[in-house]
Amino acid sequence: MTAEGPRGAVPRGNGGAAAPAPIVRTEGLTVRFGGLTALNNVSIAVPSGEIRGIIGPNGAGKSTFFNCLTGVLKPTSGRILFNGEDIAGLAPHTISRKAIARSYQITNILPGATVLENVRIAVQSRHHNWSMLRHHRAYADVVDRACAVLADVGLAGKETELAVNLSHGEQRNLEVGIALATEPRLLCLDEPTAGMSVAETHATVELIRRIARDLTILIVEHDMEVVMGLAHTITVLNYGEVLAEGTPAQIQANLRVQEVYLKT
Repeated sequence: MTAEGPRGAVPRGNGGAAAPAPIVRTEGLTVRFGGLTALNNVSIAVPSGEIRGIIGPNGAGKSTFFNCLTGVLKPTSGRILFNGEDIAGLAPHTISRKAIARSYQITNILPGATVLENVRIAVQSRHHNWSMLRHHRAYADVVDRACAVLADVGLAGKETELAVNLSHGEQRNLEVGIALATEPRLLCLDEPTAGMSVAETHATVELIRRIARDLTILIVEHDMEVVMGLAHTITVLNYGEVLAEGTPAQIQANLRVQEVYLKT
């Protein structure tokens, strides 16, 4: 591939063998708000097990893309295939139950609840119908699973702490834990290191690497050091269209990407 090479996905190094089948694929995804086209004919395929970076200038369509994947927005046209099923236009709770989870750019937790309660509610949504007649501690398996998730995201020992009292980095990790508690196969991370210190950013990068062993991850991130270090493949959006796609090295060398994004 040249610096101005093709937009098709780049297979991960495996001796020339075919890349894994896509877990998610968009075909001609288009979103219009009146006379504004936020996404225009976006076709992206993400293989199972990949970390895919989605980057681009402000207003490029990154959040709109995530909102379509997670049911917040209904596309004007096009398809979103998840495990071969078209999920475009389905409600967010329906998409969530199909094993897609998301974290948000602005932390989305229950600040007045404990750390354990935040994750327990997410676990319980998957394993039990809600009952007003039973105390949550009647569901020992739910509490055990919630504690295991908290350990996975580095919050073991913080179970009884109110979420509002956590540091910013810990709150972001809690949000990842809430997403993981829903047992996703595809995790969409929206600016996961926004507002973090250098130490918190490093810890979050290591967390994402660790959880990616069992997941496919889409990550929107403005910190280029983070996205270049994490992503197997990067898709660059500009004015709602796919500008380029390739490995981190290919994207860094792409003259069009340098012109519209990396040097702005």
